[in-house]
Amino acid sequence: MKLIKKIAAIMFAFMMVFSLSTNVKAVDGNYGDNDGKITISNAVKDQTYTIYRMLKLESFDGDNYSYTLEDGWDSFISTGAGKDYLEKNGDGYITFKSAKDNNADKRLFAKAAYAYAYEKTATLKDDAKKSVKATSTSVTFEDLPLGYYVVGSTVGSLCELKTTNKEVTIIDKNEHPIVTKKIVKDANPGNSESSNLVSENSVYLGETVWFKTTIDIKPGADKYVLHDTIDSHFENLTESNIHEIDDNEKSLTKGQDFKLAFNPDDGCTFHVEFTKKYLADKAEKIANGAINKITVLYYAKLSNDAPINTAMKNTTYLTYGTNMRTEDSETETFTFDIPVLKYTGNVNTPLPGAKFKLYTDPKCNNDDTALKFTLNGTKYRYDETSAITELTSLTDGTIDIEGIKAGTYYLKEVKAPKGYNLLKNPITVTITPVVDTATNKITGKTITVVKDGATKTVKKVEVENNKGSLLPETGGMGTTLIYLIGGALVLGSGFVLANKKRAKAK
Repeated sequence: MKLIKKIAAIMFAFMMVFSLSTNVKAVDGNYGDNDGKITISNAVKDQTYTIYRMLKLESFDGDNYSYTLEDGWDSFISTGAGKDYLEKNGDGYITFKSAKDNNADKRLFAKAAYAYAYEKTATLKDDAKKSVKATSTSVTFEDLPLGYYVVGSTVGSLCELKTTNKEVTIIDKNEHPIVTKKIVKDANPGNSESSNLVSENSVYLGETVWFKTTIDIKPGADKYVLHDTIDSHFENLTESNIHEIDDNEKSLTKGQDFKLAFNPDDGCTFHVEFTKKYLADKAEKIANGAINKITVLYYAKLSNDAPINTAMKNTTYLTYGTNMRTEDSETETFTFDIPVLKYTGNVNTPLPGAKFKLYTDPKCNNDDTALKFTLNGTKYRYDETSAITELTSLTDGTIDIEGIKAGTYYLKEVKAPKGYNLLKNPITVTITPVVDTATNKITGKTITVVKDGATKTVKKVEVENNKGSLLPETGGMGTTLIYLIGGALVLGSGFVLANKKRAKAK
């Protein structure tokens, strides 16, 4: 039996990552002719392209072709994936099953063929395989025996097949997947549109941060594994923290569509491996653009021991195909501090014992808007579970407030040390991240203070307290003189009365 002319049509349809099949044919001749050529244009420099001869062309008459199986491929069509697409007739010739003559199945066949060749490469005949590392944008395989070849690369990109007499040109379209990781602003998972996504943020200690990773999936998706590494100062993730994994059509199902592993051998915090079945089932929709992205939404809680004014990085990347990897996508999370110095007279005279509260409401009259803290050594660290709202200046006059996010706060003195005047008005304190315009990354913070109508930028919030005054006495001797005179008159009267009694007695 002979493989009819539709082989040419099949070759044109084999547009699949890592699985590109092509037939090098001739107008006349036989299998022994070594004048076939395969050229890959628009190749990716430094990537390796490999061809495997799967079928040998025994004879043809211009319209009909007779193919036999190359050595090493028997198990592919007898027990492997190829049995669903190819069959061997009684005379030993290979035909393509007519029931599989559709674009989706042709793509799956091509992908399976390359996967088999890649796995069995060590056992395939040396003269039936060739590899070339691209040194430019073009790769050429020459002096090839005529036959049916599987062509693939480590690029993981979509290739289109076109045939000519004795020659095949493959255009490598270099479509690489892209991964983007973002923070869902204001921890609002219900609003993960692009306008609510940021690369950097600041939060309170103990606050939950939501992350959204988007994979721009490309036709020919193969061996997709998403790797995510989260900073150690975020609470350990569990499966329940992975909120949802979606494509354009549905929420994916664990086990069926993906596998989830925590602390895998690759050193990341967790990875999501998309199953072969899922990628195969969605291959046609991925190819025509109906599915073009997969999103992973998850959350983690910033621990109470997180560093202050320091970037906590969370990184994601995708591996795919054969040893291919996307660029990293990174987010950074910060938590900030406000250093305060309480003094009297001058800044070299610290004043301990002053009590303050830090409010988010300028009215400062509702303790529900007062932040809560835990005193950790000499530092007041934000703790929403604490009952402590009062911040007391220490013996060196300092109040170190740590673990809060950027924003505007109101520092109100609620009790002055004995003998000192209580501040009448709260101090407005604003934390603003400093962003490097060249890298668009946060490099630090500024603190702006508004006190008594004056605004200035400071490194430390300095708060002065004045002593109370002992008011001077007024009005001269006042009633004191009256008391003295009255006392003298009483004594004098007593003395006179006593003398009169003595005289009568005599």
